[in-house]
This record gives sequence, C-alpha cells and structure tokens, in this order.
Amino acid sequence: MTAYQKTSGKVIVAVDGHAASGKGTMARSLAEALNLAYLDTGSLYRAVGVAVLRAGGDPARDADAVRAAESLDLTKFSRDDLRSEAAGGAASTVAAIPGVRAALLEFQRRFAYQPPQNKAGAVLDGRDIGTVICPDADVKIFVTASLEARVERRIKELRAGGQAVIDARVRDDMIARDARDSGRSVAPMVAAADAWVLDTTTLDAGQVLAQAKAFIARKLSR
Repeated sequence: MTAYQKTSGKVIVAVDGHAASGKGTMARSLAEALNLAYLDTGSLYRAVGVAVLRAGGDPARDADAVRAAESLDLTKFSRDDLRSEAAGGAASTVAAIPGVRAALLEFQRRFAYQPPQNKAGAVLDGRDIGTVICPDADVKIFVTASLEARVERRIKELRAGGQAVIDARVRDDMIARDARDSGRSVAPMVAAADAWVLDTTTLDAGQVLAQAKAFIARKLSR
C-alpha cells in the first residue's frame, strides 16, 4: 500500500453519512462550487457489487467480491446500473469484506492526495472517508437525517427512476443497511471525532449546500 501525504495547498473535504441523507448531492455540489475533484466512493462499492451479481456470484462471498474489486473497471457501468436498489444492497454487503476495502483503498487515497486535472483539492463522500481513507482531511462533515426522511427520499428517487417500489421494503432495506454500515467490524460508518454533524431532515438541497459552504469557509480561515 502506497503511503500518501497531504500536498501543501491542496484541500481535502471528507463527507460521510447515512444512505439517502443528501450527502452525495451536497458533495457533488461542493466540488462544483469550489472547483475541486469529486469522488463518490460509494460508487466503487456499488460497482463491485454489481460486478459480482453480473458474474453470478454472491456479494457476501469473500472470493467473489475480492475478485470483482481487484479487476474493477468503472467504464463498464452506467449511473443507472449503480443507482438501483439491488446495487445499493450489494454495495453494503461487499463493503464489509476486508479484502474488498483493501483493494479499493489505494484508488481512493490516490484520488484524494493527488487529485486529477491538477485540481486544488478533492471532495470524497462515503462511509469512512474521515476516519479511515483520509483521517487528516482538512474538513470533515458527517451528514445524517431521520429514518423517515431518508426512506421518503429513497422512495421518490427510485420512483423517479421508473422502478416499482414497495414502501415497507424500502424502509426495511434502509434499516438493514444502516445496521450493516454501522456494525461492521472493518471501518464502520461513524462520525469522526472532529467531524461537523449536519442534520438534513428539514433542509432542502440549497440550504444544505449553503450551510456546508459556510462551514468550510470558517474551517479553512482558521
């Protein structure tokens, strides 16, 4: 594993949080507003999960998941491939496998510490960015929302994508994902001790972005 160190002048923003909390939308918007590189690390795990399913494997089987992670080619997946309910469930399952995390750790750190296109820094969103991937990030934000709000958002997202949705199943899947993400032995989802916790339950995307930008401005001016 390559050891990376922060480059002077480069800014790393770590965004962690629950599924459907709004962290992805916020992170993408932050990257655009601040002209930073952006990486949705969850897409890496979703891609691994989908790759396993495509190969007829089991996302919970270490060998299947690690094989997919080590040979991952993101160009083979569309955004729609990675946003399905099945992709989300498979991603949460493979993310608990140590070999998968090891295979993807190098890519994530290289992106953060050596951002592409000579950007002034990077925004990464996921579950363990501030605690494992970039523990020395300049800014750490943990995004959360009530279960009810997150379930409602996910149902709207799925229906907007043309998928048939059973509300109770979405809720059950969300609860199960939260339990897996928070309870796994390897890099569990948890707010870093020095992270700012942003509750988006009653906020729209514009309000979330505004609050995040204001926090980053305060943080970097110290």
